[in-house]
Amino acid sequence: METTKSTAVANSNIAVIKYWGKRDERLNLPANNSISFTMDDQLQTMTTVEFDGHLKQDVLVLNDRPATSKETGRVTAFLDIVRKMTKIKTKAKVVSKNSFPKSAGLASSASGFAALAGAASRAAGLNLSLRELSVLARYGSGSASRSIFGGAVEWLAGKKKDGSDSYSVQLSPQEDWANLRNVIGVVSESEKKVSSVEGMWRLKTSALFQSRLKTMDARLKTVRAAIKRNTFEDAVIPIMQDSDNMHAVMLDCWPPVRYLTDTSFEIMEKVLELNESHGKPVAAYTFDAGPNAHVYTTEKYAHEVERMLKYTDGVLRTLNCKIGKGIRFVNEDLF
Repeated sequence: METTKSTAVANSNIAVIKYWGKRDERLNLPANNSISFTMDDQLQTMTTVEFDGHLKQDVLVLNDRPATSKETGRVTAFLDIVRKMTKIKTKAKVVSKNSFPKSAGLASSASGFAALAGAASRAAGLNLSLRELSVLARYGSGSASRSIFGGAVEWLAGKKKDGSDSYSVQLSPQEDWANLRNVIGVVSESEKKVSSVEGMWRLKTSALFQSRLKTMDARLKTVRAAIKRNTFEDAVIPIMQDSDNMHAVMLDCWPPVRYLTDTSFEIMEKVLELNESHGKPVAAYTFDAGPNAHVYTTEKYAHEVERMLKYTDGVLRTLNCKIGKGIRFVNEDLF
């Protein structure tokens, strides 16, 4: 099979109904469905892959520096899946750049492995469908499955043991959400002390986790319906409830998984006060595995939310993100 150099671009996604916990760790299968919005190009990864017969091992350059052995090992494990699919044994050079800090709760693994799935599969001579790319990306990072698509996206947990029914689908396109914003309050740009993988591994010690799964369907149904009707305000409360619930489960683990900071909690209170001041739900906070606040709101209230975040002690900077595109392939290579 002919191999070439290929470059793919993917954006991170920020879930409004969270994925936290797996039904199969080896296949990276989630315990529940999740729903997200894909972000604009401010949260983007570009990745170039070339399989090169002269290489004795895979080479990874990440954000202009040689990757650590741990980072390279994770990428090699992913490339091995592509090599198995294509029956090639050639090692690859991978160069990847993020437009934002990695491992700080801005979903860098989602955009990173989505871009890697696209670039590596094309470089290996495959021409996968979006669904097939979603399945492939899932092996690298669960949330990467959702970054294959733009707009509003749902990742299906599936029920089959082989994971063939666990992939993402687009609920509505980017164009339907021209009015929606994710105003991000960056509280930390440091790599988190407890990785998402480690955090999920600790779930086996949580008594609250099964309770979370039992209440998940109701939130999924409400948010899915709000997306179908394009009525963001109907999704505000369940979005915040799901974030709170996930972090409560994290704290229920042993050792506890603490991602939120005092600044994170202050932002939560300010969002609730903002909604109360308007007499209706206009903004929803949500936190991934990190202290950074993602405040979903509409264009009408985005500047008000941004001012609120800027005047919160502990917020380093803000980003005002629109809803973005899914994966795309470009002719501009990184090497």
